[in-house]
Amino acid sequence: MARRGCGGGRLVADRPTEPPRGPWAPFQFSDFRSLFLAAFSTTLGSRALAVVLGYEVYELTGNPLALGILGLVEAIPSLSLALYGGHIADRHDRRSILRITLAGLIFCCGALSLLGAHDFGGLKLTLLYAVVFIAGIARGFAEPAAAALEAQVVPWEILVNSSTLMASCWTTAAVVGPLWGGLAYQQIGPSRTYLTIGILYTLSWVAITRIAPRPRPPAPDGESVWQSVSEGVRYVLGDQVLLGSMSLDLFAVLFGGAIALLPIFARDILEVGPSGLGMLNAAPTAGALVTMLLASRRPPVRHAGRNLFFAVAGFGVSMIVFALSRTFWLSMLALAASGACDGMSVVIRRAINRLFSPDRLRGRIASVSMIFIGSSNELGAFESGVTAAWLGTVRSVWIGGIVTLLVVAIAAGAAPKLRQLSLDPGQVVRRDEEVDAELDAEGIESAG
Repeated sequence: MARRGCGGGRLVADRPTEPPRGPWAPFQFSDFRSLFLAAFSTTLGSRALAVVLGYEVYELTGNPLALGILGLVEAIPSLSLALYGGHIADRHDRRSILRITLAGLIFCCGALSLLGAHDFGGLKLTLLYAVVFIAGIARGFAEPAAAALEAQVVPWEILVNSSTLMASCWTTAAVVGPLWGGLAYQQIGPSRTYLTIGILYTLSWVAITRIAPRPRPPAPDGESVWQSVSEGVRYVLGDQVLLGSMSLDLFAVLFGGAIALLPIFARDILEVGPSGLGMLNAAPTAGALVTMLLASRRPPVRHAGRNLFFAVAGFGVSMIVFALSRTFWLSMLALAASGACDGMSVVIRRAINRLFSPDRLRGRIASVSMIFIGSSNELGAFESGVTAAWLGTVRSVWIGGIVTLLVVAIAAGAAPKLRQLSLDPGQVVRRDEEVDAELDAEGIESAG
């Protein structure tokens, strides 16, 4: 069955008459290949950047609260601008948005390299935070545009396959990025590492430029920015599956995540240094990669909701084991297990967001999802720093794991539609058509 792309045009110029089948079918589309390369380069650079910044900030301060502030400094602009970024993504060329934001990240890498090469005394930490703040602004516009563009580069019928492959792409880069970032920091220092990360962002910029333009829906007459943003928010709040899956991730990772505290575990608890920090950062994404590679062969379409709850509960248990471990390899295994559980959660949540979002609202729904995910990651990093300073690093992590299990229990009772969710293609197609019909019945102008 043919589906229209965001904006009403056909999805891709090189689309065959019948969509290809199989786990690797999306690679038959040149625009998907370009987007895949851009996502890999960007994620590789971003994950390496997180390791280098985290270790440098902790070396400058020796204070876990400084790591929490680092996450908060990026979260404030990115989350504040996310809803507006979703509006922009639904009203402008998403490729242009990504090119502009990538240019901003390239500038940030140059500035960080300059800071790493010179002694700025007591101002250095403040200047680092300032550059991270600028990067947060870029992220606020980039993520909604990237998520919406991803849904346009392949036919709707193979969107689950493309979503799983893009999740695997992100995870692979997230495994390699921290490893490389930690080793590069140790071998060539932060300044040259920042320059190399800037080259990766440049490669991503070139790949985005190669993607063909996509049609975009016209703005309804007289619609204000507030009305546009509110429409996306109302839609998510009114959908138990979308809202439930986003909320489950928000509260589980907000309280159960410990990534921001890994520099403390690496230096003070496990005593493995920056190279060990890179391995600890890579362990969760290595576990997630295994899960996603399996999912690319057998997408979790049956009992998806039930599997999502089991995955988040497994994440909480893994973090409790990690907190109590004093052996490096047991800590690595616990983090890998947490990543495997999180990988299953990511596959299911990405599929839900792509399949349950009407074409005309993709950017705005992606921006709402970004707020939930950003709150769980960046604000979770701040929460980790505060609780570690208050309760102690180890205690804060195992208590967070227990809270995650409580969140799963509460969400399972509060969101029965999510708990019973199946991603069977036939059911999802019917639901998507019903959503379009409901929106059109309410008088919202169709993009088609």
